[in-house]
Amino acid sequence: MLADADRTVASNGTSRPYANGKSNQRASTSGTANGTRKAIGQVNGSSKGRLPDTYFGHDREEVTRILIQALSDMGYHTAAQSVSQESGFELESPMVAAFRDAILEGNWNEAEQLLAGAAVSGDRAAEDGNGLILAKGADRHMMRFCVRQQKFLELLEQKETGRALMVLRNELTPLYQDTQKLHFLSSLIMCQKTEDLKSKAEWDGAYGESRRVLLSQLSKCISPSVMLPEHRLAILLRQVKASQIGRCLWHCSATSPSLYSDHVCDRRQFPTETVLELDEHDDQVWQVMFSHDGTKLASCGQGKQVIIWDVPTFEPLHLLNDHEDGVGNIAWSWDNSMLVTCCQDKYARLWDANTGALLQKLERFQEPVTSCVWAIDSQTFITGALDKSNGLVTWNLSGDKVYDWNCPHRVEDLAISPDGHWLVASDGGTHIHVYNFITRELEYQMDLQVRITSICISQNSRHLLVNHNNGIAQLIDLVLREPVQNYTGFTVEKFMIRSSFGGADENFVISGSEDGSISIWHKSSAQQVLKLNGHIPGCNSVSWSPADPCLFASCGDDGKIKIWSNNDWRRNHEANRS
Repeated sequence: MLADADRTVASNGTSRPYANGKSNQRASTSGTANGTRKAIGQVNGSSKGRLPDTYFGHDREEVTRILIQALSDMGYHTAAQSVSQESGFELESPMVAAFRDAILEGNWNEAEQLLAGAAVSGDRAAEDGNGLILAKGADRHMMRFCVRQQKFLELLEQKETGRALMVLRNELTPLYQDTQKLHFLSSLIMCQKTEDLKSKAEWDGAYGESRRVLLSQLSKCISPSVMLPEHRLAILLRQVKASQIGRCLWHCSATSPSLYSDHVCDRRQFPTETVLELDEHDDQVWQVMFSHDGTKLASCGQGKQVIIWDVPTFEPLHLLNDHEDGVGNIAWSWDNSMLVTCCQDKYARLWDANTGALLQKLERFQEPVTSCVWAIDSQTFITGALDKSNGLVTWNLSGDKVYDWNCPHRVEDLAISPDGHWLVASDGGTHIHVYNFITRELEYQMDLQVRITSICISQNSRHLLVNHNNGIAQLIDLVLREPVQNYTGFTVEKFMIRSSFGGADENFVISGSEDGSISIWHKSSAQQVLKLNGHIPGCNSVSWSPADPCLFASCGDDGKIKIWSNNDWRRNHEANRS
């Protein structure tokens, strides 16, 4: 676990077109901060005039250095060196290369010496520095802290507890006055096993990716004029694609857009048509949920019956009939082999999704079981209940209680992030409670001032979608701990209405409504794309297929499940049936 803002995980150690960034200068100019410049005159014996300083309005040096980096990233080292020699620009200076190597090789004293001699971009003293230039606003103390924290963790990994303790006391504590952070680092000394250390610190060891992750973090504090952000061309191209997708009102393609032409999706492919109606339920249907691989759909409701459907035939595979009351929530294991059902008869049940067999019936709760989520390894699951004595509990596959979270609040809905970090509970009122699932500690709670009906977390584990009973769905940044978007245009007052993410790259938010309609918004802009007539009188839940961006399911008080797609899907489905 890096310093508090360090959770970005990225590869680093960008390869260079020549070993160690050694200079091949010819009459380099002085006072240049933006990379190393070589004079351009005679190249390979041919005479050329000076090239323009810009390339279609872009700085030629910036474009060239980015190209050199990209060629090197792709393995074209000879081509990268050729471009560097002909253009007169180098990717990075020998001092930057030395800093990179010091981090990747664990030479912490050398890394700190280089940091000590670094100048800050724009300072007059930059010319007197060692060639390493920090970005404006960079915190040199925090950079040192990150380096020493890595040193501390590696010493613990090597079982050199005494030396690690000295680093904590004499090197880390003087730099950082966040007592909570320092107490956490101190607690790592108590880890008896290396596996426990790595798990608790969210750190993969000296010979994992941790040094490259550290370098990635430090590189953000170094001026891009001397050290390009890693994989810069790839990031720029991804931003171009994301921008085009963001402007595509009907984006429904799972494939990455081509760079050869501007991206646009055909509106006719967007799922706006009811292609199937399933009416096996004999009462209200409260929830539908696709399995994580999109090969099955589960549905539950007031009629005490849970149905597992095959996808894409949507024929019933299994009828789970052991319930004695309505079933309000279902949860797929991440490996798609099991299903937990949460029933108003105050029991939670574990089922084999492949055979339909009942595997476990948990001990009876004092109040209805409202929700369930699975740990990422699919070996344990967590139930939420209106029962304060068993409000939040972790269970294993044998039905044994593994951990009681002892939460002081009731739990009406639960969500867990796909990266296994966040566990979020809503309490049936206006509060969300955000736990660190790994450490099992409450990180924070928020009072949203309006009663909450449902919650879910995005696939990138960054955003929480909260449905309120005032007809607003709210997007909350779990890291920044603040709302970032609101979605309006549906109705909810008394009942549990579920919203979710969906579509290609989860570019959309979709919700049912008490008036029976289905609303779809662009996630980023909150623009309402569609409002469909769904169910009468109410549409309770929607689930977008994770495998097909042109397919989603809805359910309602009319006892029906509707499958939504386009005419192409309908024709293919009918052809396969015949």
